[in-house]
Amino acid sequence: MTAKHAFVDISSPEGVSRRRIAGHGVSAELVQPTSNKRMEYHFRSSSVHLLVVFEEAQREAGESTVEGLPPSTQRNLSHKLIFVPAGRTYSEWHTARNPIRILFIYLDSNELGLEPSAVALTPRLLFEDNGLRDSALRFKRALASNDADDRAYLDALGIILLHELKRLNHRGAESAPHVKGGLALYHQRIVTTFIEEHLSESIPLATLAELTQLSPYHFCRAFKQSFGAPPHRYHATRRIERAKALLGKRSLSVTEIGLELGFCETSSFCSAFRKATGQSPTTYRRGIS
Repeated sequence: MTAKHAFVDISSPEGVSRRRIAGHGVSAELVQPTSNKRMEYHFRSSSVHLLVVFEEAQREAGESTVEGLPPSTQRNLSHKLIFVPAGRTYSEWHTARNPIRILFIYLDSNELGLEPSAVALTPRLLFEDNGLRDSALRFKRALASNDADDRAYLDALGIILLHELKRLNHRGAESAPHVKGGLALYHQRIVTTFIEEHLSESIPLATLAELTQLSPYHFCRAFKQSFGAPPHRYHATRRIERAKALLGKRSLSVTEIGLELGFCETSSFCSAFRKATGQSPTTYRRGIS
């Protein structure tokens, strides 16, 4: 497999160390940048799936993208996973607070003896799953032991990972019963998580609708049925709730909080806060015991 497919393309390759192991249908590499400068990653394959596993990872800035999903600028990448099915493009860049170690695992379902139709998998961006992560970390342990020379063992780990990914698909379908007039529970979790991760940004309705594969019109109706408010009002409410929590931190000024939540001017933040709560941010902060 190693000779048949490209690995993740990394900008400034001289700025990273890459340790690899390979079976017949699976390979893995541990990538560790040697500095905190901006790094860029890119991968696409017509036949190989990619699983990205982060260790303790915080970035100052960056963006993660999987074709078919809205991009994420989430800064805390610790213990997060990204799954890129064959045929999709993965792109990412970040400036790290400290060097970010990443485990890339490449899975070829054909080489592993599984029919492509049996592994029609869903792309996933910056999610968590303990079972899948535990299975993936076995490759890291194999990198540090003699297991790296046992190709049959590595392929067995690859098959386990594919079954874990199929389990995620199946669990997602089971946990998404139709809610009459509203969003399925699975889609509610996806959308609200995305909103929480992007409170400081303006989120187009079309972006949220794409997460659920509904038209913007039907998405807006279903969202309001589920949450009692249209998406833009829900987003604004969650932003104010985050502001309340931040106002409890005396180390942050009102101006800093406004900027962190995406308000260009302190006056616009104060106006939005007063409209939502009937108080200015300063008055609200004084009332916090």
